Amino acid sequence: MFKSDKTPPLKSLVAPGTQVQGDVWFEEGLRVDGIVRGNVQANSDKPSVLVVGAGAVIVGEVLVDHIIVNGKIEGPVTARRLAELQPNAVIHGDVNYKNIELHLGAMVTGRLCPIADGD
Repeated sequence: MFKSDKTPPLKSLVAPGTQVQGDVWFEEGLRVDGIVRGNVQANSDKPSVLVVGAGAVIVGEVLVDHIIVNGKIEGPVTARRLAELQPNAVIHGDVNYKNIELHLGAMVTGRLCPIADGD
């Protein structure tokens, strides 16, 4: 997946019961179990992973290397390397991805758009 084939560590958390109003930029790993109303973007200089837990909601655009979704996203998603949509994933928006893993039950209301090499 990544050059070192190792998933970056989760260094930040938006905990259950927490709401963030505004854009979020992060490095390496972020787990969202609460609500984010704003864009979520990872620094492109380092490999990144975003975990959207069950019950979590993101309302905004998402741009990361690797995303694991088991919650809800309202907005477009770009996974520069891998998008994993788990059984409870609900995405209302287009999903741009290099590689994708769709579990039974995952729902996307939007287009699935592969990213070609060099894009």
